[in-house]
Amino acid sequence: MAFSKTHPTLARALTERDYTQATPVQAAVLADDTIGRDLLVSAQTGSGKTVAFGLAFADDIIGAAETLGPAGDPLALVIAPTRELALQVERELAWLYGHAGARITACVGGMDPRAERRRLDAGAHIVVGTPGRLRDHLERHGLRLEDLRAVVLDEADEMLDMGFRDDLEFILQATPTERRTLMFSATLPKGIVQLAQNYQRDARRIAVAGATRGHADIEHRAVRVSPKEIEAAVVNLLRFHDAPAAIVFANTREAVRHLQATLQERGFSAVALSGELGQHERNLALQALRDGRARVCVATDVAARGIDLPNLDLVVHAELPHDREVFQHRSGRTGRAGRKGVSCLLVPAPRRRRAERLLMDAGIRPIWGGPPSADEIRALDRDRMAADPTLAGGIGEDDADFAKLLMESRTAEEIAGALVRLWRARLPAAEEVVDPIDGDRRDRRDRGERRERRDDENATGVWFRCDVGRNRNADPRWLLPMLCRRGDIERGDIGTIRIFDRETLFEVRDSVATRFAAAARRPDEENILIVPAEPVAGSDAAVRERPARGRPPRGEGPRPEGPRPHRGRPDGRPKKGPRKRDHA
Repeated sequence: MAFSKTHPTLARALTERDYTQATPVQAAVLADDTIGRDLLVSAQTGSGKTVAFGLAFADDIIGAAETLGPAGDPLALVIAPTRELALQVERELAWLYGHAGARITACVGGMDPRAERRRLDAGAHIVVGTPGRLRDHLERHGLRLEDLRAVVLDEADEMLDMGFRDDLEFILQATPTERRTLMFSATLPKGIVQLAQNYQRDARRIAVAGATRGHADIEHRAVRVSPKEIEAAVVNLLRFHDAPAAIVFANTREAVRHLQATLQERGFSAVALSGELGQHERNLALQALRDGRARVCVATDVAARGIDLPNLDLVVHAELPHDREVFQHRSGRTGRAGRKGVSCLLVPAPRRRRAERLLMDAGIRPIWGGPPSADEIRALDRDRMAADPTLAGGIGEDDADFAKLLMESRTAEEIAGALVRLWRARLPAAEEVVDPIDGDRRDRRDRGERRERRDDENATGVWFRCDVGRNRNADPRWLLPMLCRRGDIERGDIGTIRIFDRETLFEVRDSVATRFAAAARRPDEENILIVPAEPVAGSDAAVRERPARGRPPRGEGPRPEGPRPHRGRPDGRPKKGPRKRDHA
């Protein structure tokens, strides 16, 4: 659907921005049955909601006129949950209402309230702000809403989750009763429905098709990862996709700081966004992302609310989101306005079930797989270098002279090698990571191979005898090192050890038995005799004897001299029996 029912002044701005087709939510708010009515709209983040509500209240504030008149008290009020989202809305409405001559003022936390008060006193057609700052201006009589014709609650569900219900009700109660109220929310929980019932009249409820099933333009991937390799997996995902801009989500400020430092150490140009940053720092970080000086943003959920970055093609969930709504808001940072995007959810093995429930609740069937390997990234690097536009460009006059000089002093192979080194030097190194499933299979295979090798090695051997047994406190803990030293062999060369009362039998690998016999025959200060013995695998005596580990089994070995103490009393005296009774 084209913007046929749009106010002519706004249609001109849309044409200049190459908006030729309305998104579903934009078409829904321009339908005939929505004119002049309150709206309760359920639509996903990134579906064009800002332009949608800008179009929806255009007739309310402009009317039949071509442009807006002199600015005074605001005609429209937009409430957003975060500073970033409010400032983004201000920028979007600025170009949309540019030809209408609108004055738009933002009132958000972290900015100078006195400067905002001066702009409000100078007049504004549209005010965009966060709940706390707008309430503050209302209480100080800096914001007057008597002329208000439309109020918009953007991301209403998020504002309730952040605890702004009291502020919202205070603001809505201060607005004229005849104003239009437009509520936009990704989800419609009970709190939003109750708010709509209290502050809207005969609201038209709009549920944009596909709103609960995520973005069709987002490719969802679930990446199996070992808990110890999460940071390495993030590095490889960033290298593999090589997105012009990417955002990595973590759940806490501390995790954001740590992950940003890790990426910077690896060579990524990364900035951080969290609630502990001031507005100036946040603005600098966002500007670095917009102008390309930084390509990775590490952020918490709240700090990234409302961020709309150009060329944001990749979202990485380094930690699992708390619920379906958070996951959808995170993923909705990419795949916006028709652009394609990729959302990668890192799933440590212990949390796979929770991740599966989260994806099921969100109505998403992801592509499961392991993290990109270092070999896959190196192969992509070769392809990307071969397709680099720098190699396809012509050679300028100055470059040609320098190239000729190089060709005279270096071979073509040396020059190509230097070019490869220079190209790779700007790339962060790929990490060695494994798919946990492959790792488990490899571990099981290695254990099986070691077991088979050990069984093969111990399958045949030569038996030896030494004249020390339980009578001399024989114990494998000191016998094994002694035998290895005497026979000049390794621990793995000795198999079964059987300890008896006066001797010990042990098995030596057949391949080293001759060398062991020659070396062990030499005298030693321990005065232990080691000689070959006949195989005892079928010996009944060997089977009947119970191996000892440290001390003799109960009932064997020399008994202590002297009378045996009575049991049951520490002093050795016998227990008293039951007192005999005389019977008459």
